[in-house]
Amino acid sequence: MIRFLNSLRQLVWIFILTATTATLAQEGEEIPAGDSDWTRIVRASPYWVSQGVFENILTIRRWVLKESGYCSSSGRHILFDMRGQFLAWISDGDDREATQRRLNETRQSLYGKGRVETWVPGDAGQTGYPFALSCDQPHVNINEAIARYLGTLPGDRIWGTWDDLSFATSGAPGTLHDALLYVSQYRNSQNRLSLPETLPRYLAGQILIESGAQARAHSRADARGILQLSPAALGDCEISPKNTWHRLAQIDCALRLMNQNARNLEPVFQQRFGDLPDSKRNRLFSLLLIQAYHGGVGRVQALLEDPFLSQPSEYFADNHDRFTAGDIAFGLIFHNLGRDRLGLASLYYVADVQLATEALCRTPRLKPTEFCEWK
Repeated sequence: MIRFLNSLRQLVWIFILTATTATLAQEGEEIPAGDSDWTRIVRASPYWVSQGVFENILTIRRWVLKESGYCSSSGRHILFDMRGQFLAWISDGDDREATQRRLNETRQSLYGKGRVETWVPGDAGQTGYPFALSCDQPHVNINEAIARYLGTLPGDRIWGTWDDLSFATSGAPGTLHDALLYVSQYRNSQNRLSLPETLPRYLAGQILIESGAQARAHSRADARGILQLSPAALGDCEISPKNTWHRLAQIDCALRLMNQNARNLEPVFQQRFGDLPDSKRNRLFSLLLIQAYHGGVGRVQALLEDPFLSQPSEYFADNHDRFTAGDIAFGLIFHNLGRDRLGLASLYYVADVQLATEALCRTPRLKPTEFCEWK
């Protein structure tokens, strides 16, 4: 019996040492330069690299959306590291293959100069590292989108009824902005919404990014209208085909979906991040709701409670004072890239909504209003 207990103790210690060694190997792993598995770089990166990542990604996405900075000229790619820090840019080649060769040559050169600790060649369907972003991407013209949203031209103004909602009149139409405020305030007065106070502002940013505030926007994936609602979402909101493009209906449906997502997400969010200061907690919750709108609430929920996917959230909750709400929102995604269909596009979407919202709130009409107070 004693010999059995001693053997059992030895097995336990072997298991503990093996698990500890495996954990250390993962956290301190050196990735061979030229390795083809880019996800190994993400897996080996410590969580602290997410410090400042939100503002860094905002910077490079701002260049794309505003066609400024290193994206002031078309036909370029910019390269950045795991912290979202800009590293270099290249002029595109004559075709995709030539551009890919230039990107890989630049990646290898950055590694040779000590700018990055490793590099991964990119290829068709294969992400490379340092990460690359094309300056030439389909995106909305923010200024034109804001003009539509604020009803600069008479044709962009709105009136009508939906369900129990009645907004403006044909003789005195209102703006899309006023319609958003009307629907959100009316539903709040009915106690049908329980959302962060700042969420309507982000929903305005989503209108700008999703559709450019164009009522008849229609994607290849069959998403429709100013908030690019899928056929399934339209069905959930009981919007008939004849009302698919109805802007009041789209706003009402989006708020309803957001509210459902908030109800599903809040319990696990509070359990994980309930100890954060109020302003940071509310901002983080809003950013995660935007992420849920883009990629599904189930995927965001898994980042907070799945035993494997939630490891970054556990770290960020314990060390939240070192990170902004944006850094945490992005860190949850970044350290799970390549899992559960999570990609860089998930980060770009939230960044673009943030940038569109900021641009909207810089307009003279909205800048001094309570709508644009960043709490």
